[in-house]
Amino acid sequence: MTVLPLQYDRLVLLFNPASSHGSGDAAAQLREELHQRLPGMPVTALRTEYPGHGRTLASGAASVGTPLIVSVSGDGGYNDVVNGVMDAGGTAVCAVLPRGNANDHSRSTRREPLIDAIIAGQVRRIDLLRLSVEDGPESWSRYAHSYVGFGLTPAMAIGIEQGTKGTFSELVSVARTFSGLVPFELSRPDGARARFDSLILANIPGIAKYGRISETGEPNDGKFEVIGLPHAKRWRIALMALRAVTVGLGAQQSVGRYAFTTVDPVPLQIDGEVVNLGSRAHIEVESVHQALATIG
Repeated sequence: MTVLPLQYDRLVLLFNPASSHGSGDAAAQLREELHQRLPGMPVTALRTEYPGHGRTLASGAASVGTPLIVSVSGDGGYNDVVNGVMDAGGTAVCAVLPRGNANDHSRSTRREPLIDAIIAGQVRRIDLLRLSVEDGPESWSRYAHSYVGFGLTPAMAIGIEQGTKGTFSELVSVARTFSGLVPFELSRPDGARARFDSLILANIPGIAKYGRISETGEPNDGKFEVIGLPHAKRWRIALMALRAVTVGLGAQQSVGRYAFTTVDPVPLQIDGEVVNLGSRAHIEVESVHQALATIG
């Protein structure tokens, strides 16, 4: 007889029925497997109906009892779930069944198949990045489970989204973004300025589907890696991208906090979702040590 895990009292599966990656089918299959292998565990499947709905649903589910909330999605959908759980106090356990375009978080942190991890019930804790933004009259914050990127990473995300899907086509789309990449300038707290083509603050070692950006980062060490590429000729950016998808970028600087002010308008990417910021926006990213309970 199977002994039910004590770390959660029920399972909640969140999926987007309009997803082109088969989220609905994957959620139905996981639910059926759970009924067979954990017959005493309540399982509920909830549909997301609009952008950001996953955050609302996750917050509501996390406010009652001790659920395990599984996001059947890519990195962006999982970001909604993580933020919803943190809105409710961060006590629920989270997991992701990857059904997105990049699935960087799952690729970098997965230890075993999700169904086996659910049955074993061995919960571990990982860090989150807390992004705080003051952009004109607006102030807001959001958690990232994997990374916050400026410059190249939002451009790559937009290029992949607008291009044809498939490994080769996506690499071609990424290459095309180099020609239109606009460098951005930032001001540090000490007043020094720097101009970048790319700046990535990462809690995982691999992002953008193909790139390995760090050999030193761990998602539970209380720090994140800073990977910056100062403004340079386009061939240097292409060389960095080639190095990332082949041998990796090697060891990177690790910090617990990073802050700056934008000089120019700049897009940022947070776990796959792109947000546009204005000039003179104040940005602060800090590591929140072992803030998220997770399995998988």
